[in-house]
Amino acid sequence: MSAIGTLKTNHVGLNVTDLERSLGFYGDVLGFDVLGEGKEEGRRYAFLGQDGQLVLTLWQQAEGAYDSGRAGLHHLAWEAESIERVRAAEEALKARGTDFAYEGVVPHSEGGASGGIFFHDPDGTRLEIFAPTGGEGTHAPTESAPTCGFF
Repeated sequence: MSAIGTLKTNHVGLNVTDLERSLGFYGDVLGFDVLGEGKEEGRRYAFLGQDGQLVLTLWQQAEGAYDSGRAGLHHLAWEAESIERVRAAEEALKARGTDFAYEGVVPHSEGGASGGIFFHDPDGTRLEIFAPTGGEGTHAPTESAPTCGFF
């Protein structure tokens, strides 16, 4: 253990280009509640969570879409209660016209038990919803790297 002790992730902050559009995506589709927000001109933001616990902050300060070629966030992943919940999320996202990296639930690696869906938010940020089991019997999109690595 380091001198500062054990650290836990509390929340993740994402820059977005359009706060209202992102609130619709993260709130209506992914089920996050707005815990707080500021909508003053030039200082728009929202705190999102579940069961009163902060999970995600959105900051309207990006001028362009997510760029996977720049240093910073690679992707953001959430663990669901079951593979059935992952499939329910997939249906909700498809109904919204979300861009997916792969078709359907795929395992994290060939022959792996964990699996999920890999998709992009309205600004192109790479996202994942997975379950620890339920990916058995599906095929990984690539055999040489983890599925979440290069989508």
